[in-house]
Amino acid sequence: MNNLEKDVSFNKNEDQIKLMISNLNLKLDEIYLGGGKEKINKQKLKGKLGARERIELLLDKDSPNIEIGALAGYKMYDDHGGCPAGGVIVVMGYVHKKLCIVVANDPTVKAGAWFPITGKKNLRAQEIAIENRIPIIYLVDSAGVYLPLQDEIFPDKEHFGRIFRNNAKMSAMGVTQIAAVMGSCVAGGAYLPIMSDESLIVDKTGTIFLAGSYLVKAAVGEIIDNETLGGATTHSEISGVVDYKSPDDKTCLKTIRDLLDKISDKQTLKLNRSPSQKPKSKMEDFYGTFPFLRSSNYNVKNILNFFIDNGDFTEYKANYGKTIVCGYARIDGWSVGIVANQRKVVKTSKSEMQFGGVIYSDSASKASRFIMNCNQKKIPLVFFQDVSGFMVGSRSEHGGIIKDGAKMVNAMANSVVPKFTIIMGNSYGAGNYAMCGKAYDPRLIIGWPTAEIAVMGGEQAAKVLLQIELSSLKSKGEKISKEKEKELFNAIKKKYDAQIKPYYAASRLWLDAIIDPKDTRKWISLGIEAANNNPIIEDYKTGVLQT
Repeated sequence: MNNLEKDVSFNKNEDQIKLMISNLNLKLDEIYLGGGKEKINKQKLKGKLGARERIELLLDKDSPNIEIGALAGYKMYDDHGGCPAGGVIVVMGYVHKKLCIVVANDPTVKAGAWFPITGKKNLRAQEIAIENRIPIIYLVDSAGVYLPLQDEIFPDKEHFGRIFRNNAKMSAMGVTQIAAVMGSCVAGGAYLPIMSDESLIVDKTGTIFLAGSYLVKAAVGEIIDNETLGGATTHSEISGVVDYKSPDDKTCLKTIRDLLDKISDKQTLKLNRSPSQKPKSKMEDFYGTFPFLRSSNYNVKNILNFFIDNGDFTEYKANYGKTIVCGYARIDGWSVGIVANQRKVVKTSKSEMQFGGVIYSDSASKASRFIMNCNQKKIPLVFFQDVSGFMVGSRSEHGGIIKDGAKMVNAMANSVVPKFTIIMGNSYGAGNYAMCGKAYDPRLIIGWPTAEIAVMGGEQAAKVLLQIELSSLKSKGEKISKEKEKELFNAIKKKYDAQIKPYYAASRLWLDAIIDPKDTRKWISLGIEAANNNPIIEDYKTGVLQT
């Protein structure tokens, strides 16, 4: 490729990826408005701050933070009027220099009612707090379960009731929980603040009760207003349910900050960290370097130079198993072990050419041993995914690809050090599993706008599904023309392509976020800092590994 071709390729990549990021930001800007400006203004007329304003006032000014699940529920509930951000905002950030998880109901979205995805997102927030032993703060303002979908949120293990079970478990673990009732807190949801370590309520706007005044009248015939039934005065002076009564939102948030300021620092895991250094490559060059097309190859080591400190990378088994790159580096000063898929086609011998983004037996074996080494040394693992899956065909099967793949999955799944996953491009099939997909408990998992997550690529999947459809139609005696076959293929591919987009994954919380790649270092660094708060780490055991 000559210099002119390189410049054209660079500019095209830059334009396309920046367009993807622009589209992401447009979606997020709309989501950040929750139920819309009109509903936000109605909240302010009641003397209440917006959910995002509450979080902003609670967190330390000018400190880094990350939002978990901003795209949760995206296009999932359009038949119900939508559910921006799942109706709840989850942020990891600092309160009096202590890293915390903040969970704030958004009352502008169906009065803060809980959709199925709302429950899942709350459970994800609690999972992060539990794994990392960091405080969790609930800013409660919710009308309770969204009744039209109650059967999808009420009774199961991953549903609403699990949240209170987690409250109890976190209390036993010593994970600090603080809840502030800043609006409605109804029915089963009323247990959440009271199962927390300390609870606050805002006068005139906060209410807590198992049943509101209308239901009380219907159930027992008693006529009473909501404020008398379960307002701030009732619960701070009569029932003793809450610990602190605040005159307004700002005072309530200040009280929470004061409470966090008094918590003693705990012993940490003492993960290795040196002073942070800037990456070797400048981020403004990233957008033209990383290919926007999922079929394009590139050298992942060049991409890592945009994220690791000073480009210092100690590569493990550099000349063996070349479709996975492993090595030690630092990200924002933190010591990490990196496992990254290599997209660049590499020649391993005169007789064999390997396909980029595919995991071969030698790559799987190398990655397995590297993962074990990182666990032995207590070094966090960062997976950079752009994987098409494991190699198929007779040569791979006879060589034991299933055995070697199972070894890698075993080593990774049993890993006890904190794991973090960045999906750069493809994340297909068992490759998603082996490279620490959502099912394998990464502390955080994020995708770039270029990410695709599926059993296989859209083109291949559509061809497989088309053959199944054609066989079914032919068995019924139907004759299929070439035009009809093409029409069926395009319809199948269009549906499948929509499902492999990162937004589909993020809406269902398979990803914690879709981010601009420039924020990758911040996510990894905050994630490792959170992990460092949990001093408990188990012994590493892999169980039985086939050789």
